[in-house]
Amino acid sequence: MTRGKLVLGVIAALLALVATVRVAEWLVRGEYRAPERSDRTEATPRDQGLTDERAAQDKADRAKPYVPPDYRAFPRVGSRVAVWVLAQLHLLFAAFVLAVPLFAFLIELIGYFNGDPRYDKLAYEFTKLLSAAFSLTATFGAFLTFALIALYPKFTNYLMEIFSPTFLPYVLLFFFEAGFLYSYYYGWGKFSPRVHLFLGLMLNLVGTAIMFIANAWLTFMMSPAGVSEKGALLSLHDAFFNYTWMPINIHRVIANVAFGGSIAAAYAAFKYLQATTDEERAHYDWMGYIGNFVAICAFLPLPFAGYYLASEIYAFSQTMGLTMMGGAFSWLFIIQATLIGNLFLAANYYLWLGMGRIEGAGNYQKFIKYLLIAIALCFAVWATPRSILASVSEVRAMGGSTHPVLGYLGVMSAKNTAVNILILSTFMSFLLFRRTGKEATVAWRRIGNLAQQAIFFGAAAIVIFFGIYGYFVEARVRIKFSVPQVLSVLAAMVLITLIDVFLYRGARQTGQVRWGKLPPISQYTLIFIAVSFTWLMGLMGYVRSGLRQHWHVFGVMRDESVDAFTPTLGFATQVVSVTVLVFFALIGFVFWIASLHDKPGHGDAGAA
Repeated sequence: MTRGKLVLGVIAALLALVATVRVAEWLVRGEYRAPERSDRTEATPRDQGLTDERAAQDKADRAKPYVPPDYRAFPRVGSRVAVWVLAQLHLLFAAFVLAVPLFAFLIELIGYFNGDPRYDKLAYEFTKLLSAAFSLTATFGAFLTFALIALYPKFTNYLMEIFSPTFLPYVLLFFFEAGFLYSYYYGWGKFSPRVHLFLGLMLNLVGTAIMFIANAWLTFMMSPAGVSEKGALLSLHDAFFNYTWMPINIHRVIANVAFGGSIAAAYAAFKYLQATTDEERAHYDWMGYIGNFVAICAFLPLPFAGYYLASEIYAFSQTMGLTMMGGAFSWLFIIQATLIGNLFLAANYYLWLGMGRIEGAGNYQKFIKYLLIAIALCFAVWATPRSILASVSEVRAMGGSTHPVLGYLGVMSAKNTAVNILILSTFMSFLLFRRTGKEATVAWRRIGNLAQQAIFFGAAAIVIFFGIYGYFVEARVRIKFSVPQVLSVLAAMVLITLIDVFLYRGARQTGQVRWGKLPPISQYTLIFIAVSFTWLMGLMGYVRSGLRQHWHVFGVMRDESVDAFTPTLGFATQVVSVTVLVFFALIGFVFWIASLHDKPGHGDAGAA
């Protein structure tokens, strides 16, 4: 009975399935279908029109001539920012690669003449930084070249038309620089001292020649010469040796040495903070002192080279001169004054801390407070603007945008005076540091000290006199007063140094130098100096390029891109800050690569 019901159930299910399939087939057969055309080869007028349009477009594309673009866009950040960052990174590494061989060569030369092996070791320690830095310099140079060709083809082609004869010497010099660099580094201790010094000399000469050629391309954009009003080349000699070529050469050589010294001192500080033994701390303390000494020696005359460059820019074009000091960039020079003031404070602070490593420093440390007062006052004067940012009520209360009292400190007479006294004060800090732990024994020591004091106060009096007198003469006369101020300070530093060298020759040591005993804050001060100097270089690079405003080549080739405007100061500081962060991330990589040289090998570590 049960089996019969099961069979009937299965049969009913099959019948239901068959019925469902039949109903579905009937529904599908009855659905709507579009009518089929009997002749499928015949095209409609619309289809024929579309076919003819595509054929015409294909024919036009095949006949389209090549038109090179003037500009190309870089995604997100834009072409200008991309080239800006690459150019700045390339210049920072190039400055480092040019400066470090210079003072490494000088330190090795000193060690050759005095026979002290410490100098040879120190020079080699500096040179270890060059291998990776040189590769990064070349890498960013290639990036910059490709970016200029891709993003600014018209402008790049124009520069190539003007300076193409200089490209072959540039490439050959770069090839020779690589040869001398690696021979100088890997040949340390392998060649005789004279041959090795010759390699170092040639490395510096070739590197300087490379910089001089590249500076011609750079300065031609700012002060073009040797071309017609329409840009046609008339004289390659005049285009190369243009109006600002030599001023920028002098300024960059001095700035590169100061920058390279500060980065090398930062490397020494980095190694000092990592050191685990007194011997290592003593070595890197001395290395940081030498690097900072080189940086300060180059930094003291750097403002004078800057004034020379600024005066030549003004002589070439009063428009650029007024824009630089009294127009869109005037507030930027307040930031510059703040940075340079901080650099002077940090450099003096490191020297004052350095006195603590020498026994018997108390005789000179009592003068620090007076030097600090002078430096702080000069810093405040230098950073005081002529016109301040004020509300409407404040402007009414002052009777204008210029403060009735502080406004007098915002003119160049006060600022030239302040920076020259600042340089003299820093020089005096170095002189006191040099004398710490020594006692002159020559018979004429009293006369020598009096002569040094007379020269110092005489130079200060000349600087202050012309600073005050500048308020009573017209502008064209006032500008010329910076020359006797600069010359008096330079002469004072040279004469005082010469007297001091002979005065303390054979001096009696009253205290030993305890290298490696400085507090950690001294090393952070060296790092602060390096960061501030790098930031300052980036900021002043923005000024130099921004002076051209909406010109690729000032007065010759106009910038017609979407970026043909001067970026705001706030935007520029952001770009410079990001660039400085990227640079120090990369220079940290260079430090790490250099530090691997002193670490034991993998097998050696396992055996130990």
